[in-house]
Amino acid sequence: MNPNLTIRPMTSEDFAPLATWMVTVPLWQRYGLTAERAVINFAKAAEQGEVLVTADGDVPCCGFAWAIPKGAFGRSAYLRLIGVRPDYAGAGVGSRLLTYVEEAVLQYSSELFLLVSDFNHEAQRFYQRHGYTQVGAIDGYVLPDVVELLFWRRLRPR
Repeated sequence: MNPNLTIRPMTSEDFAPLATWMVTVPLWQRYGLTAERAVINFAKAAEQGEVLVTADGDVPCCGFAWAIPKGAFGRSAYLRLIGVRPDYAGAGVGSRLLTYVEEAVLQYSSELFLLVSDFNHEAQRFYQRHGYTQVGAIDGYVLPDVVELLFWRRLRPR
């Protein structure tokens, strides 16, 4: 775990640096993400007041998370994206980002939903280690050859 890691609200100045490394990640390449599209997506999310945070370690913007407060079924928080720069993988950045987002969305929701690609076994294990349970699957939801797995975690008792 990097003791110098800071999680903070994302600013518009962070959009391009994040997009630059995102498009090098095979997962997002498979989904056809471009740097331009990533910047546009972040800007729209910021305009709508969604939860956008970034992680700064030895370099700025080594990770990020994006959550939509009522993005799951119009009542529950939805983790839209979370990502860690490849050279920071395994350093605890993802765990810190997830914990930060879980705390941030508690004011809106007592649970958090997310989707994970069926081929992304590392992410599935990550979420399971953090208390998430697979509660469904959607075949061909984003890409025709990918099953999106629906994960859920109750963040606090009702």
